[in-house]
Amino acid sequence: MTPTPTLEAGGSAGAAGAAGSLATAAAAPAKAPIGAVTARGPLPGVLRTGVLRARAELRVFFRNRTAVAMNMALPVVLMLLFGSIFTMKAGDHTVSMHDVVVAGVLASGVMSAAFGVLATGIALESGDGSLKRLRGTPFATGSYFLAKTVLVLVLALLQSVAVLALAVIVFDFQLPTTAGRWATLAWVFLLGSAATALLGIAVGSLITDRRTITAAVQFPFVLLQFVSGVYYSFSGLPDTVQRIGAVFPLKWMAQGMRAALLPDDMAALEPAHSWELGRVALVLGAWVVGGLLLCVAARTHRIRKDFR
Repeated sequence: MTPTPTLEAGGSAGAAGAAGSLATAAAAPAKAPIGAVTARGPLPGVLRTGVLRARAELRVFFRNRTAVAMNMALPVVLMLLFGSIFTMKAGDHTVSMHDVVVAGVLASGVMSAAFGVLATGIALESGDGSLKRLRGTPFATGSYFLAKTVLVLVLALLQSVAVLALAVIVFDFQLPTTAGRWATLAWVFLLGSAATALLGIAVGSLITDRRTITAAVQFPFVLLQFVSGVYYSFSGLPDTVQRIGAVFPLKWMAQGMRAALLPDDMAALEPAHSWELGRVALVLGAWVVGGLLLCVAARTHRIRKDFR
């Protein structure tokens, strides 16, 4: 029997159509299941995510009016209090003691922002599980600490501007008139902020009981203010107290800021009868390196404790 050409052609056409459909189906990408997350390129880097989180940290902090008022009020109140009490001249010099207090209040304000805010914030976020949940996301730990650093730098800068403005308006304080003195103030501010911020991260990482945060943070900070000669002449302290204060960064921050803000002849009131700016940089730099090592050790200890 002779095959029908039309049926054969139809069969060939059908086979060709089926093959084309299979090829099209193979070439088309498979649809992702509903609710699935598809990759859209590489994740943002540490710097970008750190900057984005820093913006969020700043918004959250400045929306809390109570926290802003308390943090900004502390150095301002201290400046008014000690500036009003110490009205005498500094030694045999013509400089008033309230001018000397300005440098101490600046140093104290920087440490309050860098050490106090970081230690308290990290201890709270570790205690409520925020950091543990954060470690379960692609968000880098470096971005978290970068954001915290930006927060304390902004807060410390605002506090410093407020203290200097108050000193000029109320106590007729004379601001530095040379670029060199402003440069000294800037690097002491940055090195001091870094050193005390890293110390705050280490202390905050070691606090395991939220009920002890205030005592663990405020007690060493208040003690350091008294042994560091922040509000009075450091050379007037007992030798043993001077040795203790010289170990920590607050004493050197205050001394560096006095070098930037006071006349050169005021260096005679320092224990070494000079500003020792090289030693100031060396000690603060050593605290930055030591603070990094303390942070790594403290965070490693905390992570191991959290995941036992």
